[in-house]
Amino acid sequence: MRQLPLEFEHTPSHAADDFLVGEGNALAHGRIGAWPHWPDAVTLLIGPPASGKSHLARIFADRSHAPMVTPETITAIAEADGRGPLVIEDVDRQGYDEPSLFHLLNQAMRGNRTLLLTARDDIAKWPLKTDDVRSRVRRAPAFRLEVSDDIELSHMFAKLFGDRQIKVDPKIIHYLVARMERSPEEVAVLADRMDRLALARGTAITRTIATEALALREAEREGGGQQDWDPSSDE
Repeated sequence: MRQLPLEFEHTPSHAADDFLVGEGNALAHGRIGAWPHWPDAVTLLIGPPASGKSHLARIFADRSHAPMVTPETITAIAEADGRGPLVIEDVDRQGYDEPSLFHLLNQAMRGNRTLLLTARDDIAKWPLKTDDVRSRVRRAPAFRLEVSDDIELSHMFAKLFGDRQIKVDPKIIHYLVARMERSPEEVAVLADRMDRLALARGTAITRTIATEALALREAEREGGGQQDWDPSSDE
């Protein structure tokens, strides 16, 4: 009888000690560590999904006691005229109220508070309606997060499996890194696929499981998107 995988929430660790510093994120990590001695009031982190932006944002929030602004809270926070640090994540994708964002940026420019912004894309690609917001964000130093080499990809796998309390042979991780599409997003998807396959089969994550996950991802790319799949199937 095959075991059906149960859907559990896997909460990633955002502790400062669990952030993996590499060539592709060292400058951004150093910037967060330099707070409160920033020479500029606003800092922008740019990077693809799963590149570590949210991890750094939470390290900053813990260190500075900054609230995480949301599209639902930004107007009230802006109207309160506070002076404490703030984190605004995915500022290019979440549909934040632009007058409120403009007000917070002005507060920061006047030296009244510090802001940490995160985004996936360069400012030129943000769907902003007002040039005033764009011009103020352009004044902020931008720090990019990238995965640049095999070591960083391997570290990402190790962290994701560690978050799930799974032990995986380093040889399997090396096998994956040598054959996968090279991006942080792909690391996250493959780790999830292998976890679910192993749960369904009632086994540890083996090279066979890794090979199946890679083949599944290749089929998804050829099919133009995620395919329906049964992790308990032997086929």
